[in-house]
Amino acid sequence: MSDCIFCKIAAGEIPAAFVGETGEFVAFKDINPVAPVHLLVIPRRHVTSIDGIEELGEGTAGRLLSFTVAMARAAGIAESGYRVITNAGPDAGQEVAHMHWHILGGRRLKGLG
Repeated sequence: MSDCIFCKIAAGEIPAAFVGETGEFVAFKDINPVAPVHLLVIPRRHVTSIDGIEELGEGTAGRLLSFTVAMARAAGIAESGYRVITNAGPDAGQEVAHMHWHILGGRRLKGLG
């Protein structure tokens, strides 16, 4: 999608601090972190939110989950624990209409049980 900031980041048109990438996914540091480690994981292919995950195709959702876990491990937060969050739509707080996962860690996180 030509006007999507995350599509532009995935294509290398907008700089971002990449911490990992494959042919299908990109992980980069959030520019407004809310935890010591705050990464974003996105598919290179434009999908608006998790509600449209089937648009990625068969097997891709599992690879996305595995990539997300690999990025948390690479960031060194797997042993102490981390949170993975995605939002679907404006009422959930989704600010960029491109499916993305937040990986948060590096300190004790509060809330959400």
